[in-house]
This record gives sequence, structure tokens and C-alpha cells, in this order.
Amino acid sequence: SRIARKFGEGIFGADKVLSKKNYPPGQHGNSRKRKTSEYGVQLREKQKAKYTYGVLEKQFRNLFEKAETAKGITGEILLQLLEGRLDNIVFRLGIAPTRAAARQLVSHKHITVNGEVVNVPSYAVKPGQVIGVRERSKSLEVIANSLAGFNHSKYPWLEWD
Repeated sequence: SRIARKFGEGIFGADKVLSKKNYPPGQHGNSRKRKTSEYGVQLREKQKAKYTYGVLEKQFRNLFEKAETAKGITGEILLQLLEGRLDNIVFRLGIAPTRAAARQLVSHKHITVNGEVVNVPSYAVKPGQVIGVRERSKSLEVIANSLAGFNHSKYPWLEWD
């Protein structure tokens, strides 16, 4: 995709576009490379994180401010906040094939947290909470396919029953 070409790596997983066009998009994408400034490097990394987790600028800024006020290393806390979002955990558990699909499953009320239906993709999941799929949603093709071919030991911070 265009975004993957912009960063030179697959943002949403493996991307075959990079094997065909391994240069940035746009009129001057294939011209000579210039040295990126320190600001440019930081901006690219921030944009990469935003696109990877599917978070808009304002949400990302709010998460950063929350991470900045918390004690500890700001970057690690920011990643913990991003990884703790409900849509990301649904993706990490393997219930959905992509983060976008996970976000849609959450917003369409297919996912429960501690038995309660939650339809907010940015919901901050706390340790010990139980994420599940609604009984009537288990017959959905996307969920059934994902649960059939699931690898249970991918992420040490998530437990699967």
C-alpha cells in the first residue's frame, strides 16, 4: 500500500507492493535520497506507530501526555497504553486477522469484557480482565476462521482459555 511504501516497510503486516515498487510514493519518490533530519526521523517513527495501531493524531497525543505524566520510561509506557487497547488485544489474541478487522468487531458489539458488551475500540483493558466473544457472534466466519488456526503462545502477557 501507499503507506507501506512511504515508510519502506510493511506497516499492516507483509506487503507485496514493496517487492514491486521499493521506493516512496509520489512524483519524486524514485529520485535521489536526502539525509533525513533528527526531527524527520522522530516524525516518521511517530507516524509509523500511529498507522500501525490505527490511532488518530489527537488520540495519540492524549496517550502520549498520559504516558509522560506516568512514572517510568515514557516510550515504554506509551507502547503499553497502545498495546492495552481493546482493539489491539482482540488482534493479538487472534480473534481478528487484522487490527482494522479487530476494531470493526469491537465497534459492532461482538466482543465482551468480563461478560459485558464493549463497543469502544480504545477501551483500556486492565490486567485480569477477561475478553470474550459473544455467543451469537461465534458463528461469524471471520471469528470461526481466526479461532480455528490460532497459535496460543505468541504473546506472554496474554492468556488464552
